[in-house]
Amino acid sequence: MKTQAHQGCSMGDLIITAIHRGGDRDAFVWGDLHITYREMGRQLSQIIQVLDGMGLQHGQTIATLSTNRPHAFFISAAAYVMGLRVVWMNPMSSSDDHLYQVEDAQVQLMVVEPSSFGERALKIAQSVDRALPLLGFGPWGGQTDLFSQMALHTPQTLVSGSQEDDHCALIYTGGTTGKPKGVLHTHRVMVAMVMMQMADFDWPALPRFLAMTPITHAAGALIPPVLMHSGTVIMHPGFDVKTFCALVQRHRVNCTFMVPTMIYVLLDSPVRQDHDLSSLETLIYGAASIAPARLKEGIAELGPIFMQLYGQSEAPMAMTVLHKHEHDPENYPHRLSSCGTPVVGIQLALLDDEGQPVPTGEVGEICVRGPLVMQEYIHKPEENAQAFRHGWLYSGDLARRDNDGYLYIVDRSKDMVISGGFNVYPREIEDVLATHPAVAAVAVVGVPHEKWGEAVHAVVVWRTGQTADWGELADRVRAKKGAVHVPKYFHAVDQLLTTGLGKVDKKAIRMQVQNFH
Repeated sequence: MKTQAHQGCSMGDLIITAIHRGGDRDAFVWGDLHITYREMGRQLSQIIQVLDGMGLQHGQTIATLSTNRPHAFFISAAAYVMGLRVVWMNPMSSSDDHLYQVEDAQVQLMVVEPSSFGERALKIAQSVDRALPLLGFGPWGGQTDLFSQMALHTPQTLVSGSQEDDHCALIYTGGTTGKPKGVLHTHRVMVAMVMMQMADFDWPALPRFLAMTPITHAAGALIPPVLMHSGTVIMHPGFDVKTFCALVQRHRVNCTFMVPTMIYVLLDSPVRQDHDLSSLETLIYGAASIAPARLKEGIAELGPIFMQLYGQSEAPMAMTVLHKHEHDPENYPHRLSSCGTPVVGIQLALLDDEGQPVPTGEVGEICVRGPLVMQEYIHKPEENAQAFRHGWLYSGDLARRDNDGYLYIVDRSKDMVISGGFNVYPREIEDVLATHPAVAAVAVVGVPHEKWGEAVHAVVVWRTGQTADWGELADRVRAKKGAVHVPKYFHAVDQLLTTGLGKVDKKAIRMQVQNFH
Protein backbone atom coordinates (compact mmCIF):
# COMPACT_ATOMS: atom_id res chain seq x y z
CA MET A 1 0.00 0.00 0.00
CA LYS A 2 1.53 3.29 -1.16
CA THR A 3 0.79 6.23 1.11
CA GLN A 4 2.05 9.79 1.39
CA ALA A 5 4.84 8.38 3.54
CA HIS A 6 6.16 6.66 0.41
CA GLN A 7 6.17 9.83 -1.71
CA GLY A 8 9.56 10.41 -3.32
CA CYS A 9 11.29 13.76 -3.37
CA SER A 10 11.03 16.22 -6.26
CA MET A 11 13.62 18.42 -7.99
CA GLY A 12 12.23 21.25 -5.85
CA ASP A 13 13.21 19.30 -2.73
CA LEU A 14 16.72 18.72 -4.13
CA ILE A 15 17.23 22.39 -4.95
CA ILE A 16 16.14 23.47 -1.44
CA THR A 17 18.45 20.87 0.13
CA ALA A 18 21.37 22.12 -1.98
CA ILE A 19 20.71 25.72 -0.90
CA HIS A 20 20.67 24.75 2.80
CA ARG A 21 23.89 22.77 2.41
CA GLY A 22 25.78 25.37 0.40
CA GLY A 23 25.33 28.35 2.71
CA ASP A 24 27.83 31.11 1.96
CA ARG A 25 29.79 29.17 -0.67
CA ASP A 26 29.62 30.42 -4.25
CA ALA A 27 26.91 28.56 -6.14
CA PHE A 28 27.36 30.44 -9.44
CA VAL A 29 30.00 32.61 -11.05
CA TRP A 30 29.25 34.52 -14.27
CA GLY A 31 31.85 37.07 -15.30
CA ASP A 32 32.39 39.22 -12.20
CA LEU A 33 29.07 38.18 -10.64
CA HIS A 34 29.30 35.76 -7.71
CA ILE A 35 26.07 34.33 -6.22
CA THR A 36 26.20 32.31 -2.99
CA TYR A 37 23.79 29.50 -2.16
CA ARG A 38 22.16 31.70 0.46
CA GLU A 39 21.67 34.50 -2.06
CA MET A 40 20.40 32.00 -4.64
CA GLY A 41 17.73 30.96 -2.13
CA ARG A 42 16.67 34.57 -1.60
CA GLN A 43 16.48 35.24 -5.34
CA LEU A 44 14.56 32.02 -6.01
CA SER A 45 11.95 33.10 -3.47
CA GLN A 46 11.64 36.47 -5.20
CA ILE A 47 11.34 34.84 -8.66
CA ILE A 48 8.65 32.48 -7.34
CA GLN A 49 6.69 35.44 -5.99
CA VAL A 50 6.99 37.22 -9.36
CA LEU A 51 5.75 34.16 -11.26
CA ASP A 52 2.98 33.61 -8.73
CA GLY A 53 1.94 37.25 -9.12
CA MET A 54 1.72 36.75 -12.89
CA GLY A 55 -0.92 34.09 -12.27
CA LEU A 56 1.14 30.99 -13.09
CA GLN A 57 -0.33 27.89 -11.52
CA HIS A 58 0.85 24.38 -10.69
CA GLY A 59 1.25 22.25 -13.82
CA GLN A 60 1.45 25.14 -16.30
CA THR A 61 4.35 25.51 -18.73
CA ILE A 62 7.05 28.18 -18.95
CA ALA A 63 9.97 28.43 -21.38
CA THR A 64 13.43 29.98 -21.17
CA LEU A 65 15.26 31.43 -24.20
CA SER A 66 18.71 32.60 -23.18
CA THR A 67 22.43 32.03 -23.44
CA ASN A 68 24.24 30.64 -20.38
CA ARG A 69 23.62 32.79 -17.31
CA PRO A 70 22.74 31.92 -13.69
CA HIS A 71 19.23 33.36 -13.84
CA ALA A 72 18.33 31.10 -16.78
CA PHE A 73 18.95 28.20 -14.40
CA PHE A 74 17.14 30.03 -11.56
CA ILE A 75 13.96 30.10 -13.67
CA SER A 76 14.17 26.32 -13.98
CA ALA A 77 14.85 25.97 -10.26
CA ALA A 78 11.84 28.17 -9.46
CA ALA A 79 9.71 26.01 -11.77
CA TYR A 80 10.93 22.88 -9.93
CA VAL A 81 9.89 24.33 -6.57
CA MET A 82 6.52 25.62 -7.84
CA GLY A 83 5.53 22.50 -9.77
CA LEU A 84 5.63 24.23 -13.16
CA ARG A 85 6.73 22.46 -16.34
CA VAL A 86 9.79 24.04 -17.98
CA VAL A 87 10.89 24.06 -21.64
CA TRP A 88 14.57 24.84 -22.23
CA MET A 89 14.74 26.39 -25.69
CA ASN A 90 18.01 25.63 -27.44
CA PRO A 91 19.65 29.00 -28.24
CA MET A 92 21.08 27.42 -31.43
CA SER A 93 17.65 26.48 -32.84
CA SER A 94 15.80 28.42 -35.51
CA SER A 95 12.92 30.84 -34.93
CA ASP A 96 10.56 28.37 -36.64
CA ASP A 97 11.48 25.63 -34.16
CA HIS A 98 11.04 27.97 -31.19
CA LEU A 99 7.60 29.03 -32.43
CA TYR A 100 6.60 25.39 -32.91
CA GLN A 101 7.70 24.53 -29.36
CA VAL A 102 5.75 27.43 -27.82
CA GLU A 103 2.59 26.28 -29.58
CA ASP A 104 3.10 22.53 -29.11
CA ALA A 105 3.83 22.87 -25.36
CA GLN A 106 1.16 25.54 -24.83
CA VAL A 107 3.75 27.76 -23.14
CA GLN A 108 2.13 30.26 -20.75
CA LEU A 109 5.21 32.46 -20.23
CA MET A 110 8.51 33.01 -22.04
CA VAL A 111 11.48 34.23 -20.01
CA VAL A 112 13.98 35.77 -22.38
CA GLU A 113 17.47 37.29 -22.57
CA PRO A 114 16.52 40.51 -24.39
CA SER A 115 19.96 41.32 -25.81
CA SER A 116 20.19 38.00 -27.67
CA PHE A 117 16.59 36.96 -28.29
CA GLY A 118 14.31 39.94 -27.58
CA GLU A 119 13.38 40.55 -31.20
CA ARG A 120 12.72 36.86 -31.86
CA ALA A 121 10.57 36.52 -28.72
CA LEU A 122 8.43 39.50 -29.74
CA LYS A 123 7.83 37.93 -33.17
CA ILE A 124 6.85 34.63 -31.56
CA ALA A 125 4.45 36.39 -29.18
CA GLN A 126 2.84 38.16 -32.17
CA SER A 127 2.56 34.87 -34.12
CA VAL A 128 0.65 32.80 -31.57
CA ASP A 129 -3.13 33.03 -31.43
CA ARG A 130 -3.30 33.83 -27.70
CA ALA A 131 -1.75 36.20 -25.20
CA LEU A 132 1.84 35.15 -24.43
CA PRO A 133 3.42 37.16 -21.58
CA LEU A 134 7.15 37.84 -21.86
CA LEU A 135 9.60 38.38 -19.01
CA GLY A 136 13.11 39.74 -19.58
CA PHE A 137 16.45 39.30 -17.86
CA GLY A 138 16.77 43.09 -17.57
CA PRO A 139 15.07 46.14 -19.14
CA TRP A 140 13.41 45.40 -22.48
CA GLY A 141 11.33 48.12 -24.11
CA GLY A 142 7.77 47.85 -22.89
CA GLN A 143 8.20 44.27 -21.61
CA THR A 144 8.39 43.25 -17.95
CA ASP A 145 11.87 43.21 -16.38
CA LEU A 146 12.35 40.25 -14.04
CA PHE A 147 14.96 41.98 -11.89
CA SER A 148 12.92 45.10 -11.16
CA GLN A 149 9.94 42.87 -10.32
CA MET A 150 12.07 40.74 -7.96
CA ALA A 151 13.08 43.88 -6.07
CA LEU A 152 9.43 44.43 -5.11
CA HIS A 153 9.32 41.20 -3.08
CA THR A 154 10.79 40.26 0.30
CA PRO A 155 12.52 36.84 0.30
CA GLN A 156 10.54 34.11 2.06
CA THR A 157 11.38 30.60 3.24
CA LEU A 158 11.37 28.18 0.31
CA VAL A 159 8.81 25.35 0.47
CA SER A 160 8.53 22.86 -2.37
CA GLY A 161 5.12 22.62 -4.00
CA SER A 162 6.02 19.82 -6.43
CA GLN A 163 5.70 16.05 -6.17
CA GLU A 164 7.50 13.17 -7.85
CA ASP A 165 4.78 12.44 -10.42
CA ASP A 166 4.29 16.08 -11.46
CA HIS A 167 5.49 17.10 -14.92
CA CYS A 168 8.94 18.64 -14.56
CA ALA A 169 10.58 19.25 -17.94
CA LEU A 170 9.71 19.13 -21.62
CA ILE A 171 12.83 18.60 -23.75
CA TYR A 172 12.54 19.10 -27.51
CA THR A 173 14.49 16.80 -29.76
CA GLY A 174 14.42 16.42 -33.53
CA GLY A 175 11.71 14.25 -35.04
CA THR A 176 11.48 11.93 -38.03
CA THR A 177 8.42 13.90 -39.13
CA GLY A 178 10.56 17.01 -39.51
CA LYS A 179 9.06 18.61 -36.41
CA PRO A 180 10.78 18.49 -32.99
CA LYS A 181 9.41 15.97 -30.49
CA GLY A 182 8.56 17.07 -26.95
CA VAL A 183 10.04 14.57 -24.49
CA LEU A 184 8.04 14.73 -21.26
CA HIS A 185 9.73 14.01 -17.92
CA THR A 186 8.32 13.88 -14.42
CA HIS A 187 10.23 14.90 -11.30
CA ARG A 188 10.79 11.19 -10.66
CA VAL A 189 12.94 10.95 -13.82
CA MET A 190 14.96 14.09 -13.16
CA VAL A 191 15.65 13.10 -9.54
CA ALA A 192 16.72 9.62 -10.74
CA MET A 193 19.09 11.28 -13.22
CA VAL A 194 20.72 13.37 -10.48
CA MET A 195 21.03 10.36 -8.15
CA MET A 196 22.62 8.24 -10.88
CA GLN A 197 25.05 11.00 -11.82
CA MET A 198 26.05 11.49 -8.19
CA ALA A 199 26.47 7.77 -7.61
CA ASP A 200 28.42 6.84 -10.74
CA PHE A 201 30.22 9.86 -12.16
CA ASP A 202 33.82 10.78 -11.31
CA TRP A 203 33.16 14.05 -9.47
CA PRO A 204 35.92 15.93 -7.65
CA ALA A 205 35.31 16.15 -3.89
CA LEU A 206 34.22 19.80 -4.22
CA PRO A 207 33.36 20.45 -7.88
CA ARG A 208 34.22 23.70 -9.62
CA PHE A 209 32.32 23.07 -12.84
CA LEU A 210 32.74 25.14 -16.01
CA ALA A 211 29.65 25.27 -18.26
CA MET A 212 30.42 26.67 -21.72
CA THR A 213 28.13 24.48 -23.84
CA PRO A 214 24.41 25.43 -23.73
CA ILE A 215 22.82 24.67 -20.35
CA THR A 216 19.67 23.72 -22.29
CA HIS A 217 21.51 20.47 -23.01
CA ALA A 218 24.18 18.31 -21.35
CA ALA A 219 25.91 21.04 -19.34
CA GLY A 220 22.59 22.02 -17.74
CA ALA A 221 21.84 18.44 -16.71
CA LEU A 222 25.15 18.38 -14.83
CA ILE A 223 24.39 21.49 -12.75
CA PRO A 224 22.08 19.84 -10.12
CA PRO A 225 24.64 17.19 -9.03
CA VAL A 226 27.29 19.92 -8.74
CA LEU A 227 24.93 21.89 -6.47
CA MET A 228 24.17 18.79 -4.41
CA HIS A 229 27.94 18.50 -3.82
CA SER A 230 27.97 22.18 -2.65
CA GLY A 231 30.17 22.94 -5.66
CA THR A 232 30.43 26.05 -7.82
CA VAL A 233 29.15 26.45 -11.40
CA ILE A 234 31.18 28.85 -13.53
CA MET A 235 29.17 29.89 -16.60
CA HIS A 236 30.12 31.39 -19.93
CA PRO A 237 28.00 31.77 -23.08
CA GLY A 238 29.76 29.86 -25.85
CA PHE A 239 33.15 28.20 -26.27
CA ASP A 240 36.43 29.60 -27.45
CA VAL A 241 39.70 28.03 -26.46
CA LYS A 242 41.35 31.18 -25.05
CA THR A 243 38.41 31.96 -22.75
CA PHE A 244 38.19 28.31 -21.70
CA CYS A 245 41.85 28.22 -20.68
CA ALA A 246 41.64 31.60 -18.93
CA LEU A 247 38.56 30.56 -16.91
CA VAL A 248 40.10 27.22 -15.90
CA GLN A 249 43.23 29.01 -14.69
CA ARG A 250 41.41 31.91 -12.98
CA HIS A 251 38.79 29.83 -11.13
CA ARG A 252 40.84 26.65 -10.63
CA VAL A 253 38.16 24.73 -12.52
CA ASN A 254 38.38 21.04 -11.68
CA CYS A 255 35.61 19.61 -13.90
CA THR A 256 33.84 20.54 -17.11
CA PHE A 257 31.78 19.13 -19.97
CA MET A 258 33.01 19.22 -23.57
CA VAL A 259 31.93 17.74 -26.86
CA PRO A 260 34.71 16.04 -28.88
CA THR A 261 35.01 18.98 -31.29
CA MET A 262 35.93 21.26 -28.38
CA ILE A 263 38.51 18.75 -27.16
CA TYR A 264 40.12 18.68 -30.61
CA VAL A 265 40.33 22.50 -30.67
CA LEU A 266 41.86 22.51 -27.19
CA LEU A 267 44.47 19.91 -28.15
CA ASP A 268 45.38 21.72 -31.38
CA SER A 269 45.64 25.22 -29.90
CA PRO A 270 49.01 26.69 -28.83
CA VAL A 271 47.00 28.87 -26.37
CA ARG A 272 46.83 25.86 -24.07
CA GLN A 273 50.57 26.05 -23.40
CA ASP A 274 50.23 29.60 -22.04
CA HIS A 275 47.78 28.63 -19.26
CA ASP A 276 47.84 26.49 -16.15
CA LEU A 277 45.23 23.76 -16.62
CA SER A 278 46.59 21.55 -13.84
CA SER A 279 43.45 22.04 -11.71
CA LEU A 280 41.37 19.91 -14.14
CA GLU A 281 40.51 16.59 -12.50
CA THR A 282 37.53 15.43 -14.58
CA LEU A 283 36.75 16.26 -18.19
CA ILE A 284 33.32 14.81 -18.98
CA TYR A 285 32.72 14.32 -22.69
CA GLY A 286 29.81 13.05 -24.75
CA ALA A 287 27.07 14.03 -27.23
CA ALA A 288 29.10 12.62 -30.15
CA SER A 289 31.59 9.86 -30.88
CA ILE A 290 35.22 10.74 -30.28
CA ALA A 291 38.14 9.59 -32.42
CA PRO A 292 40.12 7.08 -30.28
CA ALA A 293 43.41 8.46 -31.61
CA ARG A 294 42.51 11.96 -30.46
CA LEU A 295 41.32 10.62 -27.09
CA LYS A 296 44.66 8.87 -26.61
CA GLU A 297 46.39 12.15 -27.47
CA GLY A 298 44.21 13.98 -24.95
CA ILE A 299 45.11 11.56 -22.16
CA ALA A 300 48.82 12.00 -23.01
CA GLU A 301 48.54 15.81 -23.02
CA LEU A 302 46.08 16.50 -20.19
CA GLY A 303 46.36 13.37 -18.05
CA PRO A 304 43.88 10.63 -17.01
CA ILE A 305 41.00 13.10 -16.57
CA PHE A 306 38.57 11.89 -19.25
CA MET A 307 35.13 10.44 -18.40
CA GLN A 308 32.52 9.66 -21.06
CA LEU A 309 28.76 9.75 -20.62
CA TYR A 310 26.14 8.48 -23.02
CA GLY A 311 22.48 9.39 -22.76
CA GLN A 312 19.67 10.88 -24.78
CA SER A 313 16.75 13.21 -24.16
CA GLU A 314 14.44 10.22 -23.71
CA ALA A 315 16.60 8.78 -20.88
CA PRO A 316 18.60 11.85 -19.92
CA MET A 317 22.30 12.07 -19.42
CA ALA A 318 22.98 8.84 -17.58
CA MET A 319 22.56 5.64 -19.62
CA THR A 320 26.20 4.52 -19.68
CA VAL A 321 29.51 5.78 -18.32
CA LEU A 322 33.15 5.11 -19.21
CA HIS A 323 35.02 6.06 -16.04
CA LYS A 324 38.38 7.77 -15.87
CA HIS A 325 40.17 4.60 -14.76
CA GLU A 326 38.65 2.71 -17.70
CA HIS A 327 40.46 4.99 -20.17
CA ASP A 328 43.59 2.82 -20.36
CA PRO A 329 45.43 3.27 -23.69
CA GLU A 330 48.23 0.91 -22.68
CA ASN A 331 46.33 -2.17 -21.49
CA TYR A 332 42.88 -1.73 -23.07
CA PRO A 333 43.28 0.56 -26.12
CA HIS A 334 40.08 -0.78 -27.74
CA ARG A 335 37.98 0.60 -24.87
CA LEU A 336 38.71 4.14 -26.03
CA SER A 337 35.99 3.55 -28.65
CA SER A 338 33.50 2.25 -26.05
CA CYS A 339 30.69 4.23 -24.41
CA GLY A 340 31.23 2.22 -21.21
CA THR A 341 28.85 0.18 -19.10
CA PRO A 342 25.30 0.87 -17.82
CA VAL A 343 25.02 3.50 -15.09
CA VAL A 344 24.02 2.13 -11.69
CA GLY A 345 20.24 2.04 -11.36
CA ILE A 346 19.34 1.58 -15.03
CA GLN A 347 18.40 -1.65 -16.81
CA LEU A 348 19.97 -1.86 -20.28
CA ALA A 349 19.79 -4.56 -22.93
CA LEU A 350 20.76 -4.99 -26.58
CA LEU A 351 17.62 -6.30 -28.29
CA ASP A 352 16.42 -7.17 -31.77
CA ASP A 353 13.13 -5.94 -33.24
CA GLU A 354 11.27 -8.82 -31.59
CA GLY A 355 12.48 -7.83 -28.14
CA GLN A 356 14.98 -10.69 -27.87
CA PRO A 357 18.53 -10.17 -26.50
CA VAL A 358 21.30 -10.48 -29.10
CA PRO A 359 24.36 -12.65 -28.38
CA THR A 360 27.56 -11.06 -27.05
CA GLY A 361 29.49 -9.42 -29.87
CA GLU A 362 26.46 -9.04 -32.15
CA VAL A 363 24.71 -5.78 -32.92
CA GLY A 364 21.40 -4.93 -31.25
CA GLU A 365 19.46 -1.79 -30.38
CA ILE A 366 20.23 -0.19 -27.03
CA CYS A 367 17.05 -0.51 -24.95
CA VAL A 368 16.51 0.75 -21.42
CA ARG A 369 13.92 0.59 -18.65
CA GLY A 370 13.71 1.99 -15.15
CA PRO A 371 13.16 5.34 -13.40
CA LEU A 372 15.17 7.28 -16.03
CA VAL A 373 12.77 6.61 -18.93
CA MET A 374 10.61 9.43 -20.31
CA GLN A 375 6.85 9.58 -19.82
CA GLU A 376 6.12 10.07 -23.53
CA TYR A 377 6.54 12.20 -26.61
CA ILE A 378 3.65 14.64 -26.24
CA HIS A 379 1.06 14.55 -29.04
CA LYS A 380 3.02 11.81 -30.89
CA PRO A 381 1.17 8.47 -30.55
CA GLU A 382 2.96 6.84 -33.51
CA GLU A 383 6.41 7.81 -32.24
CA ASN A 384 5.48 6.52 -28.77
CA ALA A 385 4.43 3.18 -30.21
CA GLN A 386 7.76 2.95 -32.03
CA ALA A 387 9.82 3.92 -28.98
CA PHE A 388 8.03 1.76 -26.39
CA ARG A 389 8.10 -1.89 -27.44
CA HIS A 390 8.31 -5.23 -25.61
CA GLY A 391 8.41 -3.47 -22.23
CA TRP A 392 11.47 -1.37 -23.11
CA LEU A 393 12.36 2.07 -24.47
CA TYR A 394 14.13 1.56 -27.80
CA SER A 395 16.87 4.21 -28.10
CA GLY A 396 17.43 4.11 -31.84
CA ASP A 397 21.17 3.52 -31.26
CA LEU A 398 22.74 0.26 -32.40
CA ALA A 399 25.60 -1.25 -30.42
CA ARG A 400 27.47 -4.43 -29.57
CA ARG A 401 28.70 -5.62 -26.17
CA ASP A 402 32.07 -7.29 -25.57
CA ASN A 403 32.83 -10.16 -23.19
CA ASP A 404 33.65 -7.71 -20.39
CA GLY A 405 30.29 -5.94 -20.68
CA TYR A 406 31.52 -2.79 -22.46
CA LEU A 407 29.22 -1.26 -25.07
CA TYR A 408 30.29 0.03 -28.49
CA ILE A 409 27.84 2.14 -30.51
CA VAL A 410 28.13 1.19 -34.18
CA ASP A 411 25.34 3.11 -35.92
CA ARG A 412 22.12 5.04 -35.44
CA SER A 413 18.97 3.45 -36.70
CA LYS A 414 17.35 6.88 -36.90
CA ASP A 415 19.98 8.21 -39.36
CA MET A 416 20.68 11.06 -36.98
CA VAL A 417 23.86 13.04 -37.63
CA ILE A 418 25.84 14.38 -34.66
CA SER A 419 27.94 17.32 -35.80
CA GLY A 420 30.02 19.20 -33.24
CA GLY A 421 27.97 17.65 -30.42
CA PHE A 422 24.60 18.76 -31.82
CA ASN A 423 21.93 16.37 -33.04
CA VAL A 424 21.07 17.05 -36.68
CA TYR A 425 18.13 15.26 -38.29
CA PRO A 426 18.50 14.68 -42.06
CA ARG A 427 14.76 14.66 -42.74
CA GLU A 428 14.45 18.23 -41.45
CA ILE A 429 17.18 19.40 -43.85
CA GLU A 430 15.73 17.39 -46.72
CA ASP A 431 12.33 19.01 -46.17
CA VAL A 432 13.89 22.48 -46.38
CA LEU A 433 16.00 21.72 -49.46
CA ALA A 434 13.03 20.15 -51.21
CA THR A 435 11.21 23.48 -51.05
CA HIS A 436 13.63 24.93 -53.64
CA PRO A 437 12.02 24.98 -57.09
CA ALA A 438 15.09 23.46 -58.77
CA VAL A 439 15.30 20.44 -56.43
CA ALA A 440 13.53 17.26 -57.55
CA ALA A 441 14.77 14.95 -54.81
CA VAL A 442 17.33 15.07 -52.02
CA ALA A 443 18.93 12.75 -49.48
CA VAL A 444 21.00 13.95 -46.52
CA VAL A 445 23.50 11.73 -44.73
CA GLY A 446 26.30 12.12 -42.23
CA VAL A 447 29.91 11.54 -43.21
CA PRO A 448 32.93 11.21 -40.90
CA HIS A 449 34.67 14.53 -40.27
CA GLU A 450 37.97 14.97 -38.47
CA LYS A 451 36.92 18.12 -36.61
CA TRP A 452 33.12 17.86 -36.20
CA GLY A 453 32.79 14.10 -35.67
CA GLU A 454 30.29 14.00 -38.49
CA ALA A 455 29.45 16.48 -41.25
CA VAL A 456 26.22 16.88 -43.18
CA HIS A 457 26.36 15.87 -46.86
CA ALA A 458 23.44 16.58 -49.20
CA VAL A 459 22.88 14.60 -52.39
CA VAL A 460 20.60 16.46 -54.79
CA VAL A 461 18.66 15.50 -57.92
CA TRP A 462 17.86 18.55 -60.06
CA ARG A 463 14.60 19.12 -61.86
CA THR A 464 15.01 18.77 -65.60
CA GLY A 465 16.82 21.74 -67.09
CA GLN A 466 17.29 23.46 -63.72
CA THR A 467 20.11 23.96 -61.23
CA ALA A 468 20.81 26.25 -58.28
CA ASP A 469 23.85 27.66 -56.57
CA TRP A 470 24.99 25.57 -53.58
CA GLY A 471 25.30 28.76 -51.53
CA GLU A 472 21.64 29.52 -52.18
CA LEU A 473 20.63 26.11 -50.83
CA ALA A 474 22.91 26.54 -47.81
CA ASP A 475 21.33 29.92 -47.04
CA ARG A 476 17.87 28.37 -47.21
CA VAL A 477 18.77 25.76 -44.60
CA ARG A 478 20.52 28.34 -42.42
CA ALA A 479 17.43 30.56 -42.43
CA LYS A 480 15.01 27.74 -41.61
CA LYS A 481 16.99 25.47 -39.29
CA GLY A 482 20.09 27.36 -38.08
CA ALA A 483 23.79 27.14 -38.90
CA VAL A 484 24.38 23.69 -37.36
CA HIS A 485 22.10 22.09 -39.97
CA VAL A 486 23.76 23.61 -43.06
CA PRO A 487 25.36 20.86 -45.20
CA LYS A 488 29.13 21.15 -45.41
CA TYR A 489 29.09 19.16 -48.66
CA PHE A 490 26.77 19.04 -51.66
CA HIS A 491 26.80 17.09 -54.88
CA ALA A 492 24.32 16.34 -57.64
CA VAL A 493 23.32 12.94 -59.06
CA ASP A 494 20.93 11.81 -61.79
CA GLN A 495 18.90 9.72 -59.33
CA LEU A 496 19.02 8.62 -55.71
CA LEU A 497 20.03 5.08 -54.86
CA THR A 498 17.05 3.04 -53.69
CA THR A 499 16.35 -0.39 -52.19
CA GLY A 500 14.53 -3.15 -54.00
CA LEU A 501 11.29 -1.80 -52.48
CA GLY A 502 11.94 1.63 -53.98
CA LYS A 503 12.87 3.30 -50.70
CA VAL A 504 15.80 5.70 -50.61
CA ASP A 505 18.80 3.63 -49.47
CA LYS A 506 20.65 5.80 -46.98
CA LYS A 507 23.26 3.13 -46.29
CA ALA A 508 24.15 2.85 -49.98
CA ILE A 509 24.20 6.65 -50.33
CA ARG A 510 26.64 6.92 -47.42
CA MET A 511 28.91 4.45 -49.18
CA GLN A 512 28.54 6.45 -52.40
CA VAL A 513 29.47 9.79 -50.87
CA GLN A 514 32.60 8.37 -49.19
CA ASN A 515 34.21 8.77 -52.62
CA PHE A 516 33.87 12.54 -52.32
CA HIS A 517 35.92 12.77 -49.10
